[in-house]
Amino acid sequence: MAKVSPLVILPPVIFAAFGAMAYFGLGREGVNDLPSTFVGQPAPSVTDAALPGYPAVTRDMLESGEVTLVNFWASWCPPCRAEHPKLMEMQADGLKIVSVNFKDKADQAISYLKDEGNPFIAVAFDPAGRTAIEWGVTGPPETFILDEQGKVLFRFAGPLIGADYEHRFLPALNAALGK
Repeated sequence: MAKVSPLVILPPVIFAAFGAMAYFGLGREGVNDLPSTFVGQPAPSVTDAALPGYPAVTRDMLESGEVTLVNFWASWCPPCRAEHPKLMEMQADGLKIVSVNFKDKADQAISYLKDEGNPFIAVAFDPAGRTAIEWGVTGPPETFILDEQGKVLFRFAGPLIGADYEHRFLPALNAALGK
């Protein structure tokens, strides 16, 4: 009987081990969640700079005694454009939304809000992206739900559309609103 070299068996064993890790890793709960270290903590500060012609975001707006959304967006961002009608709808329903426009040009952001409508009560302007870094934003759009005292309740990365929005964001928003 011929002896089998361990070098012949090793590649299929390694491949099987990686396959098992991928199978069990992708099947775990919350695989698409991007946790935020700020959940349960007071919201970080927002730049004092405002998009020209719009009110600046203040600490009082974040701690206003009502649930507030903080939306990070840019005019050059296609997913931000896709979620814009939902933001307009939320604003029409009376939800308070402040925003941080980041890594954008002021004239393009102003033009976008004039053309598409402004769902925000205030628009911070962060062309260098410093505020986004302080909030842990990975890319636009991202939306944070704050409670009445300005504590971060939930972070949602991605546009406010589709099944992920309906299954993750809406339940968190409804819970914050006490619905």
